Amino acid sequence: MAKKQYAVIGLGRFGTSVARRLYEAGQEVLGIDVNEERVEDAEKYITHGLVADTTEEKALISIEIHNFDVVIVAIGNDIQSSILTCMLLKDLGVNKVIAKCQGKRHGHVLEKIGVDWLVFPERDMGERVANQLLSPNMLNYIELSQKYNIEEVMIPSKMAEKSIRQLDIRAKYKVSVIAIISEGEVIVSPSPDQIIHAGDLLVVIGDRVDLAKFSKIV
Repeated sequence: MAKKQYAVIGLGRFGTSVARRLYEAGQEVLGIDVNEERVEDAEKYITHGLVADTTEEKALISIEIHNFDVVIVAIGNDIQSSILTCMLLKDLGVNKVIAKCQGKRHGHVLEKIGVDWLVFPERDMGERVANQLLSPNMLNYIELSQKYNIEEVMIPSKMAEKSIRQLDIRAKYKVSVIAIISEGEVIVSPSPDQIIHAGDLLVVIGDRVDLAKFSKIV
């Protein structure tokens, strides 16, 4: 993964979690918060820390925020500060702005401003928990749209030691296998003759309804 420059504004639990993951992946991460103590607490998870009020245009200009590849606005409960910060970031030409939303109305305003990616932590976590309760064999998923997902599914013993061709997954279940994870190795675009072994994980793509049915069957 090519190194990029990220700025995370708001170093609460969500912001620090994002900053830490990016930093551990070898990325350049600037952490910003109005609270000096939060910046100090996050210092081991970021490349640089800065105490600043991002609702002030001068502060954003002084750190040349427009040079960052991605800016994540993770401001907590202060919706006004979140909206104003996002507005300034877009005005200053930041290429990609991601923002944490407190609710539907907050998200609607940020969408109007031009925020590129809205994150609803509580809603997204709730959906993840519900999906895993409904489909216990589904270990992880990525939502591509309201209709399509990519999911990681545990293989049951009845499907083991058979090829993708023999299982005829696409015809029977209307989902496509795009990768197999076997003993830590990822096999991308497996051939129809690829054998699926006990303990393997299938990475499948398809309509959410079909994926839900498939996850329950396996």
